[in-house]
Amino acid sequence: MTNYVKSTNFATKDTLTSGDPLKIVKGTEINTEFDNIATAVATKADLISPTFTGTPTLPTGTTGVTQSSSDDTTKLATTAFVQDVADVIKSALFPVGVIYTATVSTNPATLIGFGTWTAFGAGRVLIGNGGGFTAGATGGSADAIVVSHTHTGTTAGSGSHSHTIPGAYTVGGTANDGLYSNASSTIVTTDTVANHTHTFTTDSTGASATNANLQPYIVVYMWQRTA
Repeated sequence: MTNYVKSTNFATKDTLTSGDPLKIVKGTEINTEFDNIATAVATKADLISPTFTGTPTLPTGTTGVTQSSSDDTTKLATTAFVQDVADVIKSALFPVGVIYTATVSTNPATLIGFGTWTAFGAGRVLIGNGGGFTAGATGGSADAIVVSHTHTGTTAGSGSHSHTIPGAYTVGGTANDGLYSNASSTIVTTDTVANHTHTFTTDSTGASATNANLQPYIVVYMWQRTA
């Protein structure tokens, strides 16, 4: 009871001579002492299951009992208990192998205060394991585009055909009446094989550029916890 202050020194009364009025212990003195003791006791915690108010602290140099991290009671928690729980949470949220993304370049070991982290997946997007893809495998190309190109070709075929020409004609009237008569019924036919080819070139298509087939993206920093 460090805050108890005794109001009356009863021991000094024993040294006084008989008949000295100060040697007498008065009831008011006793009452005052009991009141002081009661006040001091009321400000102290019980030894058994105390309930604290304010900001309780352990005495300097003492160590509290560290509870297990699974203890969800209202027992007092030591710093060792808090650290143990924090380690459990860290391991659950960020196990070894987890990928961490951020828009700042600071290593997660600095940002969240634990673990060994290495930069991961530079210039690549993430794809789920399965469907012909295996975790950790890499592939694809940022420059796999339809490049500028042309197509050429040749057609070939028989162009056989004929021309029919009527026979000779003679004048059948006067020179000015426009009348003519066919003096011969002979028909002359030509038959020529006209095989030929056509060569053509299509217009150019595609793009002469890189990174032309990437999906809309936003760049972030990626890290993998390795320890």
